[in-house]
Amino acid sequence: MPRRLSDEEARELGIETFHQLMDNGEKRFRLISSDGTSYIRTEASNEGGWQNSHFHKGLTEFYVVQSGWLVYAELSVEGKLSLRSMKRGDSIRVHPLIHHNLYMSPYTVTHVVKYGSDDVIQTDWFPSLELDKLTRHISESELLKI
Repeated sequence: MPRRLSDEEARELGIETFHQLMDNGEKRFRLISSDGTSYIRTEASNEGGWQNSHFHKGLTEFYVVQSGWLVYAELSVEGKLSLRSMKRGDSIRVHPLIHHNLYMSPYTVTHVVKYGSDDVIQTDWFPSLELDKLTRHISESELLKI
């Protein structure tokens, strides 16, 4: 029978949990490694909304939609906005340096695995004001047409 590791034992091995209630009402449950990689379960609030646009320099992200729907927004190197509607069971991989964001509909649940090379820095999250300017004004009713 496997033995359960305590939170203290996990910390000694470089693994911690970090949970947050975000300003937009989302709940985020994280399992974080000292090498910069992590797993995040996100539960949207009862109101839809945009997250914060960002990119990573070394991390790749793999998103899975467990329930509900969302819209994935991406800004190309050429500055072109693309939007992709995603529903239960859909997934997407986001490579380093790609500016991206999500609109999470009410009660949507996602899973994100963040992984990368051994030289990933601890705070590999950088805001994308350019993408926020292109997406923040898009309403849920407009996104439902995608």
